[in-house]
Amino acid sequence: MSSKSRLDRAYKNAKVIPFDDSSKFILFSDCHRGDNSFADDFANNRNIYLHALKQYFAKGFYYCELGDGDDLWENIFYSHVLQAHKDVYRQIQLYFNQNRFTMLWGNHDMVYKKPEYVKKQLYSYFDKRSGTQKPLFPGIEVHEAIILKHSQTGQELFLTHGHQADWWNYVCWKWSQFLVRILWKPLNVMGIADPTSPAINYKELIKVERRIKDWIQANNNLITIVGHTHRPRFPSPNEIAFFNDGSCVHPRCITGIEIENGQISLVKWETSTTDDGTLKIVREMLEGPRKLSEYHMFKAN
Repeated sequence: MSSKSRLDRAYKNAKVIPFDDSSKFILFSDCHRGDNSFADDFANNRNIYLHALKQYFAKGFYYCELGDGDDLWENIFYSHVLQAHKDVYRQIQLYFNQNRFTMLWGNHDMVYKKPEYVKKQLYSYFDKRSGTQKPLFPGIEVHEAIILKHSQTGQELFLTHGHQADWWNYVCWKWSQFLVRILWKPLNVMGIADPTSPAINYKELIKVERRIKDWIQANNNLITIVGHTHRPRFPSPNEIAFFNDGSCVHPRCITGIEIENGQISLVKWETSTTDDGTLKIVREMLEGPRKLSEYHMFKAN
């Protein structure tokens, strides 16, 4: 099956979420939450990520996580990830309890495509203090893709992880998982990165992006938002409508995409210092805001 076929299938089976100009969405991906060990890339940015989620929750945003939220390649047991970042999951739980959270699976959490695994790991967790099972995300469904569809204009935004365009990390993900656990996780602790990852391998990154752009062009310039490569992308209205929200494991910062007031923006959250030496977490607008209506569909050749 080609990358085109995989993306076609994801689009066909995507969950549709209606929205309008009053809707607010924050899109993050590639958090790669781990066990808080030296190999846990998320741990360095955890406080930035948690602060951002709290700010968005207070402002009424809907949180879409576009895959690789949990790193279940490096970590065998999800319970270890949950224990390491329980404060983060408590915040996400607030979104879930108000029906303001949707989770997609990527290559590093591809086990979530199995409903039985999701039920076992995500519906509830064992609380050591009380010795009982407590609800986490009861009844949650983890999707491969979603479509945000404007209720007035009918405009669609296609959201998925993007690894459908990466043969090795989609078709052969179990081999990748094995190699990461056995080989690359120990080497990562020593500072050696996995060269098979498109986030590290620039040539592979370009190939993945080209395949996604080809698919977008074949689908009338459908606005498509992905993660996977960790490289933020924000096109102008006269370019191919290919967006990437970046990742939450950049050095010292996280990036994401906001949709608010019928507009789309690329933002960064990072730790900054004031003149008196006080540390604070700040939000910076990297690109936008641009009106979604500026991104027009065109007929494929």
